[in-house]
Amino acid sequence: MWGLVRVLLTWLGGWSCVGRLAAPARAWAGSRGAPGPALLRTRRSWVWNQFFVIEEYAGPEPVLIGKLHSDVDRGEGRTKYLLTGEGAGTVFVIDEATGNIHVTKSLDREEKAQYVLLAQAVDRASNRPLEPPSEFIIKVQDINDNPPIFPLGPYHATVPEMSNVGTSVIQVTAHDADDPSYGNSAKLVYTVLDGLPFFSVDPQTGVVRTAIPNMDRETQEEFLVVIQAKDMGGHMGGLSGSTTVTVTLSDVNDNPPKFPQSLYQFSVVETAGPGTLVGRLRAQDPDLGDNALMAYSILDGEGSEAFSISTDAQGRDGLLTVRKPLDFETRHSYSFRVEATNTLIDPAYLRRGPFKDVASVRVAVQDAPEPPAFTQAAYILAVPENKSPGTLVGQVSAADLDSQASPIRYSILPDTDPEHCFSIEPEDGTIHTAVPLDREARVWHNLTVLATEVDSSAQASQVQVAIQTLDENDNAPQLAEPYDTFVCESAAPGQLIQVLRALDRDEVGNNSRISLQGPLDPDANFTVRDNRDGSASLLLPSRPAPPRQAPYLVPIELWDWGQPALRSTATVTVSVCRCRPDGSVASCRPEAQLSPAGLSTGALLAIITCAGTLLALVVLFVALRRQKQEALMVLEEEDVRENIITYDDEGGGEEDTEAFDISALQNPDGAAPPAPGPTARRDVLPWARAPRQPWPPGPADVAQLLALRLRGADDDPSVPPYDSVQVYGYEGRGSSCGSLSSLGSGSEIGGAPGPAEPLDDWGPLFRTLAELYGAKEPPAP
Repeated sequence: MWGLVRVLLTWLGGWSCVGRLAAPARAWAGSRGAPGPALLRTRRSWVWNQFFVIEEYAGPEPVLIGKLHSDVDRGEGRTKYLLTGEGAGTVFVIDEATGNIHVTKSLDREEKAQYVLLAQAVDRASNRPLEPPSEFIIKVQDINDNPPIFPLGPYHATVPEMSNVGTSVIQVTAHDADDPSYGNSAKLVYTVLDGLPFFSVDPQTGVVRTAIPNMDRETQEEFLVVIQAKDMGGHMGGLSGSTTVTVTLSDVNDNPPKFPQSLYQFSVVETAGPGTLVGRLRAQDPDLGDNALMAYSILDGEGSEAFSISTDAQGRDGLLTVRKPLDFETRHSYSFRVEATNTLIDPAYLRRGPFKDVASVRVAVQDAPEPPAFTQAAYILAVPENKSPGTLVGQVSAADLDSQASPIRYSILPDTDPEHCFSIEPEDGTIHTAVPLDREARVWHNLTVLATEVDSSAQASQVQVAIQTLDENDNAPQLAEPYDTFVCESAAPGQLIQVLRALDRDEVGNNSRISLQGPLDPDANFTVRDNRDGSASLLLPSRPAPPRQAPYLVPIELWDWGQPALRSTATVTVSVCRCRPDGSVASCRPEAQLSPAGLSTGALLAIITCAGTLLALVVLFVALRRQKQEALMVLEEEDVRENIITYDDEGGGEEDTEAFDISALQNPDGAAPPAPGPTARRDVLPWARAPRQPWPPGPADVAQLLALRLRGADDDPSVPPYDSVQVYGYEGRGSSCGSLSSLGSGSEIGGAPGPAEPLDDWGPLFRTLAELYGAKEPPAP
């Protein structure tokens, strides 16, 4: 039979049946009262429910939470109870002898809600399991020890102003760490602690809503709402937590614009040009952003003609500007109305309109010094060409708007009339020609006339004056180009040879209508037919032109139909040529004129032969002269017996004197001792200049002055020429003939040299010298 053993759990004076222990199976008969073999049946000895322990228990430790007992335990002390699993030995301990289970410390369900353990009964002596191990659970029973918290708080929300009651603002959510399945520890209720009467909260869902209508952002833009969450269903003793919700009212266009004043007054000088800012207007609108954008307009036509108004870049201010030029003398002030209107209007708030406002504006025009004003914006005048200087062209007129009696002076800007073709009267502005004009050279003259106030030269204005030169018949017609044409010998009578075109530089009209006429002789070789369109046709007459070598010169007479008519003549050259069958020119007789008149072919050949002969002689002469020069140069290069230095330039120069020592060429016996100090050179430009001789005192004698200047120039080393002076007065000590210089000779030039021995005996190198100085004088008669 099964036996049950109760395990009692004592907690705070109470008890709880937390498990049952089944006795081990025993042998029993297969049928009641019938003997037979005993049937043995074995089953598990442990059948467990779960144990419970209260969290956060603060009683004396350790605390007994349960007891384990097995039927195999006869109370003899041979059974030992073991406990393994989560927290065994640290959190939970068991009495090996009795099986009592104790908890050693306070537990927190929020940290760990349950523990899984293994219980086993073994023999104390041999540790042999008396029962198979069995698993059981110890659950930590929850108490209300955690207040609600708002993990997403604090909150920020926005709701449009003027919202209806019950408009959802935001939903807040609190969390309670206690066990929601046990009691009311995690059952939350939401309430508003601060923010009434503007907002309310749903107790179950935590949705915050508006509680009153027509909340105005312009009155209060931001609200701070405090929401509380309380567990235990909101009853007494429950824990609570709170959070804040910052609610901002967003703007809607619920306020129309309003001008702070009904009248605006501005002033502007009359010289202000179009686009000049006159002033700013701002209609006040407490709304924000696009809801405060405005558009401005001028209602009265009087103001809209002279002024315009626009909105600035921020869309708030109205900019009043000048639309057209103002004139103080014409009008002193302008009065009109300006309207400001919201650009974005919400139909839901039309009942709060109209969303516009009107203000009056008065603009005073201030007087300012103004330059003279011409009676016309531009002048177009005309004058015939070829008129004598001083011809009246026209008149310009300007007046001082500030004072009609102020005198004006007129002038033409020089750069607009560089040829000085016109002049203007400074007092009255009449324009005259200064030179005769030619329409064919220039049709239009564009002048700029300057008008200046006499009392204030700074006040000046300009005007453009265009003067057209009118045409007169002063140019005779002429051919469009010089015509040089040909006609074939085989041309048929009446054939068109050339179309002649004429032009007239005069203007289109009768002056440019041109007529052309050829020779009136009926026996003429060619005829001219006027086409009456400024051209004529050159035709071959009914009889062909007689052939000749020279071309025909056809006279053409041209005249126009102007008043008076002008005439001119021109000549057309016509050559008679031999033509191929296709009409192209083969040759023209005028080509024979290329040879000189009166010279035959033989004469031309003789002239060409003479010219060739002369050219050959010139080439031969140049070649012989070049060959002779090359032969002399070869001889000079081969003659190396003497150290001959050849100078091709006029002056020695610095290079020649430094190439060798000049003193080696001087006679060492007759050389003067060198002067102390650095040796002076006369072959280069000296640095120091010789002092100039002063003029002698007293009356100057011309000869004496010239001699003084000549001596100063001779003694001045700085004046040219400062070439190298090289005197070869010494031949050398080793020569048997002595010096050849004539400087040491006592004989006069042209006398006999008187050498110690005849020059003919000196060898072939001195043959030329012997001929010059060794020639005997002819005997006296």
